[in-house]
Amino acid sequence: MNELTKPLNIVRRKERFASQPSRVITKFYLPGGEDRIRNIIKRIIDLSEDEVNVTLEDIIASFSARHKNIWVVFNRNFDDVKQYLPANTQLSDERRTLIGAYFTHEYSIQASAFFNPSIVDHPNQQDVEKGEKRIILSFRSTGEGHISSIEFRSGIIDRDNELRFDKVSHYVEMPEVIKNPTYDNNTFSLKLEDMEVLNDISKRIMQRVPDHFSFDDLNRSIQQEQKQYSGSDALLHETIDKIGWLSRSNYELKFRKDRRISEKVIFPVTENEIRGIEDARFVHFTDDTGDKRYYATYTAYNGFNILPMLLETKDFVQFRIRTLNGKAVQNKGMALFPRKIKGKYMMISRQDGENMYIMSSDNIHFWHRTTLLSKPAYPWEFIQVGNCGSPVETKEGWILLTHGVGAMRKYCIGACLLDLDDPSKVIGHLEEPLLSPTEDEREGYVPNVLYTCGAMIHHDELIIPYSMSDTASGIAVVPVAELLTRLRKNI
Repeated sequence: MNELTKPLNIVRRKERFASQPSRVITKFYLPGGEDRIRNIIKRIIDLSEDEVNVTLEDIIASFSARHKNIWVVFNRNFDDVKQYLPANTQLSDERRTLIGAYFTHEYSIQASAFFNPSIVDHPNQQDVEKGEKRIILSFRSTGEGHISSIEFRSGIIDRDNELRFDKVSHYVEMPEVIKNPTYDNNTFSLKLEDMEVLNDISKRIMQRVPDHFSFDDLNRSIQQEQKQYSGSDALLHETIDKIGWLSRSNYELKFRKDRRISEKVIFPVTENEIRGIEDARFVHFTDDTGDKRYYATYTAYNGFNILPMLLETKDFVQFRIRTLNGKAVQNKGMALFPRKIKGKYMMISRQDGENMYIMSSDNIHFWHRTTLLSKPAYPWEFIQVGNCGSPVETKEGWILLTHGVGAMRKYCIGACLLDLDDPSKVIGHLEEPLLSPTEDEREGYVPNVLYTCGAMIHHDELIIPYSMSDTASGIAVVPVAELLTRLRKNI
């Protein structure tokens, strides 16, 4: 048996990441309409102070071990319903906190699944032994109602490519949504133009705000336009609604710096993603100046429509969320290259749900040009072929992990090799899947599916975190040299 016919030396690691229903966050809870809200508040107001204290102590005792600073959550949620209080009502601090507790509930972010991982190097590589690398894995967590969010895990890959993962915190919490984010005027205006909203009204609104403006700056300019405008009310309202939609879709998040990576969850916060944040593909990007940052493309879903989004961070503490625009980003499954090629951003995408495409752009927020990269060619991918995360650079070319969908909607992970200088050229591919579901991987929420959202190379091996049937995740390792030899065989 020669090198080209023997099986690839693929090792599935013993580590498994399974869903944990005990991973819960707190959410604001608003039962019923205004009358019901007032009725609930009145019942609490009618309690004696002793009853308030006993009830509150019981709630704190029951939930304080599940959440950090649970009383802070209760007080914040009280602020969201205090407008329903009877006029001139005076409340003790304990009664205010108790009211907030009644308008709070827990949500299990992993109740259904924990899957579709990607892997990147950690921004903090201090105190790591020679030959080791600290890493971050992202996961798609899915809870009640099939609402998806992003979670993280951290660990170390040692010099032998063994993985040691950090202890997962019992706590998990959402970040602060920055209420007055800043925007770039030129980019914001280009997005309005792409949305076909750059009319005389929007131009005047944008002319009144500085080059880098805040959400408050934008609202002041909109209010001024409303006072001065004398044309069609319908056009004014439509323009303002779309500007508002764009501003709300582009936002910022901030976690507390002392929070561990496993304590962080990015949960849907806007109307565009209210039904889920799906399949984030993280990549460590290096720009032309050598500056590094992390990007992740993901799909926002509101229950009816999808919206391609771009997440950006340097430290996994503060995140900028921006819409992706252009006729080429109207579908799912996009994966950004980790650097520019010949001065252009590059991205793998799909346009038709069947074939794989490659895109280039001068601006990371706008994508219009597409080129067909590959079509289904083998029985295991006859239904659909797409990417499985960002391409990984080697001296021989870009290794691009793919997914193929075959009979019985079975998802396998494959691979192809793209030219280093012109990645629109496929210079090698696997005829057979790299990873197919084994008997102990095929059962789950969605049977017979293996999938990944990104891999990395460490010590000449490709580290592939992958999900099993949309339920749990594991890690596979394959020697890069063997994989490249097999890829080059099929040119």
